[in-house]
Amino acid sequence: MNLSDFSMELFSLQGKNAIVTGGNSGLGQVFSVALAKAGANVLTVSRTGDDGTTEREVKQCGVEYQYFQADLTKNGECKRVVDACVNHWGSVDILINSAGISINVEDVTKFTRVEWDKMVSVNLTAAYEMTHEACKHMIKQGSGKIINIASLFSFLGGKWSPAYAATKHGLVGLTKAMCDELGAFNIQVNAIAPGYFSTTLTEKTRSDLVENKRILSHIPANRWGERTDLMGACVFLSSEASNYVNGHILTVDGGYLMR
Repeated sequence: MNLSDFSMELFSLQGKNAIVTGGNSGLGQVFSVALAKAGANVLTVSRTGDDGTTEREVKQCGVEYQYFQADLTKNGECKRVVDACVNHWGSVDILINSAGISINVEDVTKFTRVEWDKMVSVNLTAAYEMTHEACKHMIKQGSGKIINIASLFSFLGGKWSPAYAATKHGLVGLTKAMCDELGAFNIQVNAIAPGYFSTTLTEKTRSDLVENKRILSHIPANRWGERTDLMGACVFLSSEASNYVNGHILTVDGGYLMR
């Protein structure tokens, strides 16, 4: 491509069809809306239900929306979700594996096998299964974008949260392995690793003056991330503008890892 051929249209997702797991709340909802604003039709998946908020935000962007209630840890559910997208829209062009859980922190001597298995099933195995099903269609299409949602705990230790840290490290490994295999089919597999964001899940930490000060002292930007800070990264990695970006872990952390 010549320099004169570059166009901002490369960032457009017009006519693309996307699946966002965990796309009805938290950061997953942000990814759903970001894709819609760039022009993609969006199918969101969650286990607990849809209150209509994501649907309203997505449809305001003038694109189509589907909601699929499913427990992605159950056999066959991931295939059912991907097939629903392909049967309805004809393709699956973008997959964002955003579904995840974080069980209350526990000392490693108290963290049980039951808690471990649950987190691995949701955070890691479901992402593998969704990728496994989606890439079959992407290979036939000759293109696709897969984005795993990692974490700062993909790089750091996980005091009081062994399973969470292990699954987020695992997502990085999965990203690199899938990139190595799927790159030949023009499928890019990358990950976004959010830092400390201002959400309902971090409200308790942010209200703790000592803990809040400790975290902010580690962030060059000197602020917690806002959910909208993730939207640009999501659109970039989902678009043709990132066609030569593969196997990359994009940290959106205000510079936390630099200190």
